[in-house]
Amino acid sequence: MKSLIDSLCVHILYIIDNSPNDKWRILEKEYVGCGIEIRYIHNINLGYGASHNIALQEAIEAGGDYHLVLNPDIYFEANVLPELLSYMNLNLDVGYILPRVTYPNGELQYLCKLLPTPFDLIFRRFMPKIKWITSLNNRYELRNSGYYKIINPPCLSGCFMFMRLSTLKKNNLFFDERYFMYCEDFDLIRRIHRVAKTIYFPCVTIVHNHAKESYKNKKNLMMHIKSAIRYFNKFGWVFDNERKAMNKAILIELQEK
Repeated sequence: MKSLIDSLCVHILYIIDNSPNDKWRILEKEYVGCGIEIRYIHNINLGYGASHNIALQEAIEAGGDYHLVLNPDIYFEANVLPELLSYMNLNLDVGYILPRVTYPNGELQYLCKLLPTPFDLIFRRFMPKIKWITSLNNRYELRNSGYYKIINPPCLSGCFMFMRLSTLKKNNLFFDERYFMYCEDFDLIRRIHRVAKTIYFPCVTIVHNHAKESYKNKKNLMMHIKSAIRYFNKFGWVFDNERKAMNKAILIELQEK
């Protein structure tokens, strides 16, 4: 929360609490006078996307210009949000933006991606790390882009989703609530990319203390696989012409830059 408060450009902070009790309601009083309205909503656990849709709908109804979906394990300097805000204000065709993301030790996180195939989302993690598997993974994560220039990939991480509310409202874009957790970010960003640019913006950096829980917890792994199956049932397993077209477009863009 400190990162948001220090940014001086956040007006309303939505806290959707899916825990069994409402002990975090105390945050409403704790941050009185900080310059940000705290909107605390205690809710049954409907899932990640469904919970965020509550805040998205309220933000749209409140007449907001932008909305940030933020993981709790992220922190950043005060200049990050103003820089992103400035870029979005100057580039009205952008619907979503993600800054450069690192681990706490400074290591880069490769969060720009092609639209995934079943191999990328499901089978890849069970394969040995041999040369051709690594090559496919590097292509999927657009590692050859260098991660030092502004690009428009069709798939980005949902750990920090800075979105233009007018784009969401005009096109009725919300999280698909059929996903309980995992893949709902890929799904939404893909749909945003149909109507607006989804930008990777490496000019500012945030820190993400990413734990990769689905790699450590079997329950989360099965949930991840279930969501991936739902994703491919929706968009296509093998025959996905939109995936082919969007991936081709970003690869051509990278060749030209």
